[in-house]
Parts: sequence; structure tokens; C-alpha cells
Amino acid sequence: PGQQPPPKRDTGRAIVRGIGEVFITLGVLLLLMCVYQLWWTNVESAKAIGLGREQIAADFRGAGPATPAVPAGEEAKAKPKPAYGTGFALLYIPRMRDKVWGLPVYQGTGKEILAKGAGHYRNTAMPGEVGNFAIAAHRSTHDEPFANIDDLRVGDKVYVQTREAWYTYTLQKDDSTLTPTDVWVIEPVPGKPGATPTEKLITMTTCTPRYGSTGRWAWWGELTAETPAADGPPDGLTGTA
Repeated sequence: PGQQPPPKRDTGRAIVRGIGEVFITLGVLLLLMCVYQLWWTNVESAKAIGLGREQIAADFRGAGPATPAVPAGEEAKAKPKPAYGTGFALLYIPRMRDKVWGLPVYQGTGKEILAKGAGHYRNTAMPGEVGNFAIAAHRSTHDEPFANIDDLRVGDKVYVQTREAWYTYTLQKDDSTLTPTDVWVIEPVPGKPGATPTEKLITMTTCTPRYGSTGRWAWWGELTAETPAADGPPDGLTGTA
């Protein structure tokens, strides 16, 4: 006699078992992806940030005489922009010292750059210039430099070290309700397209919520002090590169 077809109940069980195995596989893959994003990228980026910090600090020490800082009351001429991917500054934020203490700042904001520090929006001012020195960094993954941006307060200091000078910015306001399309935040005069800048500003941007990217958070500050690199770090800023 011919072979009898399997009972319908067994066929149904096989289908359910197969679907279950597919979901288990997808769950494992999702877990591995989360581990990579939330843990392994931190490990890789922490190493890259450390190496970048050492390299930029070495460049500061070995690049020869620095250009003197501009005397008070005089305006700095626009500095030549570094090539894309070049590290040109170190960022220090006492309120966020655990993550932002000698954080490398690179020219550009591509993924490969934000994986090893902060990125400078290329069409914005350089440190100390009239206009808006705007930077971005991750809030989660890739060592999470701006993880604790919600700890910042009005009046906090942000220090930017370059080969020529130390720039001290004082934070003035923030906005945690922005969207990715709110590009006005990095304009020379934020929120005023076409306006001629007269102040020396800093803008720091990151994603929000902490483990998402649907929104943006920005802090703005104004330059309140500038000292030549040869004079060393500003008062109270110790343990720098």
C-alpha cells in the first residue's frame, strides 16, 4: 500500500516549530546587534579616542611656534579650514569630565569621524572666530562622549584647546526638542538666516533620546576668554593633555 500522508496535527506542529526557530534566530541576531552597538562600539571608539588625543597633543607639542593669540579688541582673521578628517582641537567640559576631557575634535561629521571623537561642521566658524563654532558627538554608542549632555547647566564652561590658544566658552541656553531638520542651530547667527554674526559662539549637538535618534539636543555658548597656548591651561583646568 502507498505511504500515508502525515497527520494534519503533525504538519501544523512542524510549521509552528519552524516559525518559532525563525523568531529565535532573529532574536539572537538582534541581541548580537545590540551588543555590538551598545558595547563593542564603545570599546573600539574608546581606543580610537585615546589614540586621537595622543596624536593631537603630540602635534601641538611638535608643530613649531604657534600663531600668537589675537590681542583683546582686535578681530581674528578667518583661519584656513583643516582638511576633512584632520584632528585640530581637544575639548574639555568639567561637568562631563568622565567622557569629555581631551576629546579629539576632527574636521567633518561623517560616521567614521564621530566614531573617534567630536566632529566639526565644516561650514561653521573655527574656534575663536566670529560666528558659530559648531560640533557634534554621539550620545550613545561609540564611547558616548555626550551621554550626559542633560547634566549641563547654564554658566558651565567649555574649553577648546588648539595649537594656538585656549578658548573658554560659557554656556547660555539649550534646546532638547529639536528635530534632525532644524539645521538653523548651526547657522552663524542661530535662527537668523543671512544675519551677519558679531559674536563668537559655540554650538554642541547630539541625538536625543539617549538611545534613539529621532530628535536633537543643542547647547549654545559664547566665547568669554582666550589665552595663548604658551600660557598653559586656564586657571582651574588641570590634568589636560
